[in-house]
Amino acid sequence: MCLGVPGRVVEVHGLVAIVDYWGTRRETRLDVIDQPVQPGDYILNHVGFAIRKIPASDIQETLALYEQLLSETATDMMAADVRGEMEGTADRDHGGPDA
Repeated sequence: MCLGVPGRVVEVHGLVAIVDYWGTRRETRLDVIDQPVQPGDYILNHVGFAIRKIPASDIQETLALYEQLLSETATDMMAADVRGEMEGTADRDHGGPDA
């Protein structure tokens, strides 16, 4: 299963944004996103790429869902996918296996 992770855009530098994911800031590519973004917008990240801008009307519900997923036990497959996506982004940013 592929799963995106929501985050808040902090800075935009051309086709790269600095995005805050629950207190962890990561570079995220903007090559394939469906709309322009600016600081304060929320995006859905998949493997280091912003794939869509989250509409303002959906942000609170989306974040609440992911908070619930992240609080689930380690044996929950959906929670594990979210954690894996976040860890994969961290590996790429620091020269890890996907760099």
